[in-house]
Order: sequence, then C-alpha cells, then structure tokens
Amino acid sequence: MPAVNIIKGMQSVRTMGKVKSSAIPDKSSDYLKLYMLEKERTRLEKERKRLLSRLESVETRLKDIKEFYDNTEQIRNSTSNPEQDGNKRKKKDNVKPKWKTMSIDY
Repeated sequence: MPAVNIIKGMQSVRTMGKVKSSAIPDKSSDYLKLYMLEKERTRLEKERKRLLSRLESVETRLKDIKEFYDNTEQIRNSTSNPEQDGNKRKKKDNVKPKWKTMSIDY
C-alpha cells in the first residue's frame, strides 16, 4: 500500500465501483453496495486518524522551532550593543600586563 500513496491522485480514487442495476431488482446488489460503502467508510476513518496524528506531530515540531527562535532572539537582545563592545576592547588594550620579564642567559 505505500507505493499507492506515492502516485499522485490515487488517494482520492474511490474504492467502490459503481454497482450496475439490473432489470430485475436484486437485494444482493443493495447488500453489496452497503458492504462496499462500509469498507470505504472505515478506510476513510483510518486515514483521518493518521492525518490527525501527523498534524499533531507537525504542530508540536513547529512549536519547538518557534520556541528556539524566541530563545535565540532573547539572547540577541540581551547582549550588549556593538558600540559598548568596542569601548570594552579599547579599555582592554590600554591595560598593561602584570607579568615580570626576565632575561635568560645561555
């Protein structure tokens, strides 16, 4: 059945063929029609359940992605401006290291 889902338009094809009416009304054709309609109804209900579960998983994934974007945007907003970063760098450049230099003779 998975190969049928790949073909475009196959899911919209009805499972029941048209029941031909005969010259003499026959109750068996009515039973056949009821049986085929019941089979189609159960198939469509199963398909509906699958689609709803798939929709639910897609919505949860979209929610997770949205939360991730919101968190990254909060992080971007919480960081300082580039001008402030430039001032911090200038201050760091002006500070001299507190290391002692020693000469080594060989």
